[in-house]
Parts: sequence; C-alpha cells; structure tokens
Amino acid sequence: MRFRTAAVAAAALAVLALPTPAHAEPGDSITLPVSQALANLSISEEDRTGYERDAFKHWIDADKDGCSTRNEVLLDEAVEAPDRTGRCTLTGGTWYSPYDDRTIEGPRGLDIDHRVPLAESWDSGASAWSAAEREAYANDLGDHRSLIAVSASSNRSKADQDPSTWMPPAEANWCEYARDWVVVKTRWGLSIDASEEAALSESLSRCPDEEITVTLAR
Repeated sequence: MRFRTAAVAAAALAVLALPTPAHAEPGDSITLPVSQALANLSISEEDRTGYERDAFKHWIDADKDGCSTRNEVLLDEAVEAPDRTGRCTLTGGTWYSPYDDRTIEGPRGLDIDHRVPLAESWDSGASAWSAAEREAYANDLGDHRSLIAVSASSNRSKADQDPSTWMPPAEANWCEYARDWVVVKTRWGLSIDASEEAALSESLSRCPDEEITVTLAR
C-alpha cells in the first residue's frame, strides 16, 4: 500500500508539472481537450502574398537512410508492407485511405497529404518563418498526425483548402480530420481565420471532446 500511495503521489506531481499552454515552449508536450486547443488558437485574417510551394523544401531524407519523407510515411502506414529494394524503391503493398474509405494497392496511387496544406500554413504564420522551419514543417515526422498517406484523388480534390471549404468525402473521417487539423495548428503555432474556426467548431461539436497531447514544434 505504501508503494502504491507513493506511486499515485508521484503521478499526481508529474501531472502538475506539465506545462500549461500559456507557458509551454518548443519541445514541451501539452495535454488538453481538443475543444480547448481550438479555443486557444489565435484568429486572424489570412494572407497568401508571396507564397511559393518551393519555399517549403520537402521530401528530404533527414536520417540519410535512403528513404525520403514520402517513403517514410508510406512504410509507416502500410497495411501490407511493400517490398523495398535499392536505396528505397517501394513496390507492392497495400494502404488504407481514410479520406475516401478506400484500399489502395501499390504506392503509385497515393499522395502524402500535409494535413494542414503548405499554402494554408503560409497564410497562417509560416510566411514569417525561416527556410529551415518551413523545411521542418514540410517533412514533419515528429507527429504522425502531420502527414498522412491518402488516395491521390482525394488529396488533389482537397488541394490547399481548409475545413470551411473541404472535408473528407468519407464522413466517418470528419472527427479525426478536424481533430488532427487542430493538432497541427497547435503544434506549429499557426492561426486560424474566422470561417475556419466556425467550420472546426461545427465539426467538433458532433464529436467526442477528446484529450489530445501535442509536442510543440515552435
């Protein structure tokens, strides 16, 4: 009993020691209901002035193992693992695309979606970042919710839209999509605009108010 009591006390102290969103710094992890995370995001008008996709260097090989960010995501999310040959050529394999509730055979039918598109991130804060920060965002393997393998057709229908104008064709994915959008915006300190906030609030009002844990990237 003595050890159990000590363990409970230690756990309680650990919870108390967690940083609050207002005092968190890059590298800190915060845990809060997704509704609160949404409420914490700053609301401001978006500006795409000067945006170029090339401002975000992506699909790099950060760990020098021969696999680009794209292939790292494909390997991680495969339902049936593909064959890997050479430096990192992938063939075969099976993936599930939650956006449109489809099974995709082979990697060619897949895109890697930036949950919050590059252009959207530019509009909501990334225009002020350094090139290194934008590269880190575009290749974010530090949180599995930042990048996702989906059917090429669903990703291209989404393009650079936010939840006020596009949601996944599969309604069963709406809660996850809205939640993970808030996660990414929280992780990277990005703002939202008024229409985006309204769409996210509406979507999340129909979903469980899950607690999310986010490690802040900046």
